Amino acid sequence: MPHAPFPPPEALSAATAVKPFQPQVWASLQPPPATSLHAFASRIRLFDSTLPGEPAAKQQPRQPPANLPEILTQALTHQSFLKLLAEHAPEGESSVPRTNQEWEVLGNHLMGLFAAEFVHASWPHLPTRIVKAAVSAYVGPQTCADVAKEWGLGNMVRWTRIPKEGSQKAVNQQEAYASAVRSIVALTYQHLSIAHARALVHKYFLSREVDLRPLIKFRNPTQALQETVKAYGREKPVSRLLKETGRYSISPMYVVGVFSGADKLGEGFGSSLRMAEFRASEDALRRLYLTKTPPQLLSLPTSTFDSTASAEPFSELSKWTTKGYAPGELGECEVLYGSADKQMRGKPFGHAAPATASEVSVTPA
Repeated sequence: MPHAPFPPPEALSAATAVKPFQPQVWASLQPPPATSLHAFASRIRLFDSTLPGEPAAKQQPRQPPANLPEILTQALTHQSFLKLLAEHAPEGESSVPRTNQEWEVLGNHLMGLFAAEFVHASWPHLPTRIVKAAVSAYVGPQTCADVAKEWGLGNMVRWTRIPKEGSQKAVNQQEAYASAVRSIVALTYQHLSIAHARALVHKYFLSREVDLRPLIKFRNPTQALQETVKAYGREKPVSRLLKETGRYSISPMYVVGVFSGADKLGEGFGSSLRMAEFRASEDALRRLYLTKTPPQLLSLPTSTFDSTASAEPFSELSKWTTKGYAPGELGECEVLYGSADKQMRGKPFGHAAPATASEVSVTPA
């Protein structure tokens, strides 16, 4: 859809008495200027052929496509824009712009692939549900919308708000901005290679610091720790009182450590022995599940894809397996409760119902 002259003819015609001219609607129907699109591509180095870790001899310089404004305009056009265009299109305008609907789906799958392998390789002991939550934290809709704002796409994304009606999904600003970012990843994969798309996701998404500790919740960490230690073939964990102060005051404080044999697994504090043991068991479990692979030892499956292999044609799959790959640690399976209670049988530790309260036995250190 080419740029219309300003002021547009409909603003000066006599028909404005019947249908008033709306400058904001008219501006929202225009595609982003080509200068803004080129500036955006240069700002994030969209079609930069260099890859981190690749020797300079293997780098193949690639020029941006000649139709760069056209493909970027499509990537920044949400499917909901067609509704706005149908309601306010000028008379005689019959062309329908292409949207990013297909690119959004492809980009979403690519970002999920890159994030899932990164999270699983970095924290090999994380339970499945925590891996899913971590992937959403790295490349979820909210994160994609924030990246779109950082890239300066706010005024270039073409969309319109659609309320939820029946089975129709609502469209808001977050959804529109996220679709634009996913489409950028998809066109990088399509016009360059999967290695370039992975480098883009790692640079702007997976390089962020995400605190995974709030994602790990335990309803009964003491029992979960016992089952975990048993799965590893270690001695049964024992809680020991390490420090205390103000036992007979209104604000006592206890420090409890959890030990397996001579090894200290975790430590916690609280105003009661039960609370301190609860936190000590949580600390021990988090130390296990948040064990991170050193960056220099991190090996990702998609690193086997050659940087010269583009998305088309798929018949050149032989190019994608030229690099060596050393698989990382697989990690232990999720620990299940061994209780005979039907409500707890076969449920992962994070979904089990709280066990019956029992007296906390704390052995002095």
